[in-house]
Amino acid sequence: MSNAPVDNGRRRFLTIATSVVGGVGVVGAAVPFIASWNPSAKAKAAGADVEADISKLEPGQMLRVEWRSKPVWIVRRTPETLESLAAHEDQLRDPDSEQPQQPEFAKNRYRSLKEEYLVALGICTHLGCSPQHLKNGAFAEQVEGVPEGFFCPCHGSKFDMAGRVFQGVPAPLNLVVPPYYYIDDNTILIGSEEGAA
Repeated sequence: MSNAPVDNGRRRFLTIATSVVGGVGVVGAAVPFIASWNPSAKAKAAGADVEADISKLEPGQMLRVEWRSKPVWIVRRTPETLESLAAHEDQLRDPDSEQPQQPEFAKNRYRSLKEEYLVALGICTHLGCSPQHLKNGAFAEQVEGVPEGFFCPCHGSKFDMAGRVFQGVPAPLNLVVPPYYYIDDNTILIGSEEGAA
């Protein structure tokens, strides 16, 4: 053993330097570890919830997102569109959404949590084709007096702006409404209902 005096300043510096380097190492290892908890793109496609930002969606516009490898349409309906939904209910197969292809909260004329926004799978309930959104009077060529809706060119199925199917077409059911809720005024979480565990 050496009888040399202990340099407390140097000892303190080495202790602090070792602690800092160790802390950086822990953070460096923790960041990728914590990031690995987020679902991968494959997991998201398989069913993880998807957030949709609707802050820039203007009345009359549609946003498309993907959830479980399926297209989801989010349409911001105009006041005129909302008013027109009652006018053609006598032509619909399931106007009150009694068939079980939507959450309980969507069993209303608008089939949505907020009247202004329609959230529906963009898949025809006949054979799984993707209908086209016809607006500005173009849908009236398919259903007289209804200016806007969804038309499936594969076999001619027609849906109104609440995703309700018209009578006399091959599609047996309304468009599917996925579970969703509003995280805030500008964000929808598709895949879960609020409060579901």
